[in-house]
Amino acid sequence: MSLEVWVQRAVEQQASDLHLEPGLPMGLRVRGQLRMVGDPIPAATLSQAGRSLLSEEQWAIFRQRQSFDLSRTIHGVRCRINVLRTSRGVGMAVRLLTSFQATLKRLNLHPDLGRLVHHTHGLILVSGATGSGKSSTLAALIQEINLHETKHIVTLESPIEYTIAPRKSLVRQREVGRDTPSFEQALLDAMREDPDVLMVGELRDPETMRLTLNAAETGHLVLATVHSSTAAEALSRIVSAFAPEAQASVQAQLADALVAVVCQRLSFRTPNERLVPEVELLLATTAARATIRQGQFSKLQTVLESGGFEGQWTFARYRDWLAQRHDFYIPTERDADLAVDAVAVGAPPPPPPSTMTRTQPVAQRAAPVVSQPAGGVLEISADDDDPASILRQLEKRRF
Repeated sequence: MSLEVWVQRAVEQQASDLHLEPGLPMGLRVRGQLRMVGDPIPAATLSQAGRSLLSEEQWAIFRQRQSFDLSRTIHGVRCRINVLRTSRGVGMAVRLLTSFQATLKRLNLHPDLGRLVHHTHGLILVSGATGSGKSSTLAALIQEINLHETKHIVTLESPIEYTIAPRKSLVRQREVGRDTPSFEQALLDAMREDPDVLMVGELRDPETMRLTLNAAETGHLVLATVHSSTAAEALSRIVSAFAPEAQASVQAQLADALVAVVCQRLSFRTPNERLVPEVELLLATTAARATIRQGQFSKLQTVLESGGFEGQWTFARYRDWLAQRHDFYIPTERDADLAVDAVAVGAPPPPPPSTMTRTQPVAQRAAPVVSQPAGGVLEISADDDDPASILRQLEKRRF
């Protein structure tokens, strides 16, 4: 048995995560449930598999920290791997990443999220629990810029989960531990590299948070992730990471720099039983900025609930929108081929799979979005490549 065989079995079972522990069968998380599959794995086999993944330098770091994060493509699947030591020996936790290029459309996210990255500067936070798809959403937002704007994008990740092929933008991806010693050093370096957009994989400590806020204040669009269950909690966690005497200043920085907080969790939707993100979206409106500046994070829920006309989304309002939607994107086998082809620098954006299931588009949205332009002009999104959908919109205009 080898890691390639284990990953292959995980793919066949449509698992999102693979857990390998000495003396136990492999664990597969399928549709949120953990299953133990196969025979117990010997400790020596797992130790050898873990050692083969790491270089001499990485193995020395592992022996010191007793854990190491990395990413690899195994059996054609991009995997995020944590090699760790437990009471039984060397184990591994493997996240199997989606094979296709992440976009808002393919992740079944609301198209209005694409408007967030039209800002030239400021801070966009993507939050949620572990395994809620934060990295995928972050990659989709970066891809939105990459496909439509000419920007210099620098990503700082630990490890790199999605390889983003440059399209219109120049994309530089740096992995902490391989290309730079730390997030702090990478952020300091980035300020000298003329970036338009910065992506910070995770806000882990006060120094990284401080440098990220400074970058957002100095004319850069910064996207970052933080662990939280609500948008208000994401902001509160950032502020509480600093010393009490510095928190008022951080609140003011957040109020000035914030563009939006996207908090998400995953749920199964029928009839296809696909994992679909549910989103809470807090936009930095005047009311939201005033509340953040005063540090009254508990009142942000009221801002969300009363701000639907301004584009705020509560989880409940977003679920209503999902309930009306029927055109969920369903990944196909062709997506894997498109993902491989997309690695070629300068290749045109991949077309949508011809087998993608489409039905009638949503007639109403739970909250107002972009208003129709005057003069009867029909705006067609660049992502709307379905002729039948466009014809239906034209028919509605006639009546």
